[in-house]
Amino acid sequence: MKTALLFDQKMISHENHFSPFALTDVLTTYSGENNQPIIHFWQLSQTLILGMKDSRVSHLDRGLKSIREAGYYPLLRNSGGLGVVSDSGVLNVSLILPKQTINSLSIDDGYQTMLDWLNRTVYGKSAKIIAGEVSDSYCPGKFDLSIENKKIAGIAQRRVKEGVAIMMYLSISGDQIQRGELVRSFYQAGLDEFGTLGYPAVNPYSMTTLADVFNEELTISEVKQQLLKGTDFNNETNRLTAFYQTDEYQQRLKNMHQRNLNIQEDFHDEL
Repeated sequence: MKTALLFDQKMISHENHFSPFALTDVLTTYSGENNQPIIHFWQLSQTLILGMKDSRVSHLDRGLKSIREAGYYPLLRNSGGLGVVSDSGVLNVSLILPKQTINSLSIDDGYQTMLDWLNRTVYGKSAKIIAGEVSDSYCPGKFDLSIENKKIAGIAQRRVKEGVAIMMYLSISGDQIQRGELVRSFYQAGLDEFGTLGYPAVNPYSMTTLADVFNEELTISEVKQQLLKGTDFNNETNRLTAFYQTDEYQQRLKNMHQRNLNIQEDFHDEL
């Protein structure tokens, strides 16, 4: 495979928290147009990233109030799925590929590529990471990733023009029980009946972190290094400014702002 380009946004402030979503789309377009594999790392502090379905809970105002009371911030992403948590112990990873490098008809092929990469690099030899839905986790899906029957990561996929972004959140450290309680509280507050209408009955104990599985301290930096081990890549993070200045990025950013107007207005009305 062609040498990958690495773009590491690190921890992003709330003032710029739409940036990784806009940038993902720009990088995915770039990947397809230039037949260029890309690795994208990013983090957000104290954020509940909501899927489009989450914005349609029966009592969104109550759900948003529960997020605020927990000290988190809501963000409505530009892709499907349900809510996931981002904070200082969670790493978001996108593996962005030209469509032609995977079976363009198979969503599963893209997910499998991410799982194989994770097993080659992050503890895959000492504890195999397996795929399969954890129905009582938050944002459950066919390609939930688990170790010892507890979910550590979830994967989503986004296709833009001729590029494919396989996106993963990976719980590395921190209080995963508290993260689960945050999402459970959102659904308990936002729904008339918890665990109905296609929203998960979140059990905080169905999930864990890499640090807890292996009973050791782990940093985001260490896991990034493991992911990149044996990978042929060039660190192009200093090129991010050029992408930020493109018309496509500015339009994607504007779209994210527009998508989040109602969420942000309702959230701040609760302050």
